[in-house]
Amino acid sequence: MQTPTRAKIRLCVEHPLGVGQAVPLSPEQAHYLFGVMRKGVGDAIALFNGRDGEWTSEVVEAGKKRGILACREQAAPQQMPPDLWLIFAPIKKERTDFIVEKAAELGCARILPVQTEFTNSGRIRQDRLQAHALEAAEQCLGTFVPPVDEMVPLSKLLAGWDGARRILWADESLVGAAETLAGLAPGPWAILIGPEGGFSEAEREKLRALPFVTPVSLGPRILRADTAAVAAITLWQAALGDWR
Repeated sequence: MQTPTRAKIRLCVEHPLGVGQAVPLSPEQAHYLFGVMRKGVGDAIALFNGRDGEWTSEVVEAGKKRGILACREQAAPQQMPPDLWLIFAPIKKERTDFIVEKAAELGCARILPVQTEFTNSGRIRQDRLQAHALEAAEQCLGTFVPPVDEMVPLSKLLAGWDGARRILWADESLVGAAETLAGLAPGPWAILIGPEGGFSEAEREKLRALPFVTPVSLGPRILRADTAAVAAITLWQAALGDWR
């Protein structure tokens, strides 16, 4: 069976996808396709919605603020990420954007920003970070966009945490120690990355006392928060995720 050619331009949509399914475009999507990318009737566009895989569609109507695409064939099956969440304390804007983009690319299923005692950023634009996750999926041939939650205090998140999901805490105090990912049990996990300056001593004591938290060393060097996030996700994916 011949593999369908995948269209170069990809859009994430909310509508169900299937053979012959008509998909209306939002004004923003129509402007992007027809005003920016200069596409028109008959051109192929890749669509995904996080549920039905990737579908090659054809432009059947094109206007300045509207348009309709029609699904023709499935180009790739749905690929869901492993059951891994990323919990992180936002840092500077560009580096926070980087963390969200790489978490989406590397296969996190959910992204949870948290406020810690040393978090530099007092607030985030959840909609902007969600857009970065979507763009990462569009550009990297992903078929799933991880949701980005609103920021909440770390203490509130931990208070309502389901202990069945273990937390892998990248503890900078263990730099060079022997604690690694070896021997971790499969199952739902979350990775916890602290802010610039690390966690306060009170936060450390609380994390150490929680039975579902496992501290881990990320090697012999202190890593920046954005580097630590990428390193921890990569190590988890290699040990327990879908890279094995």
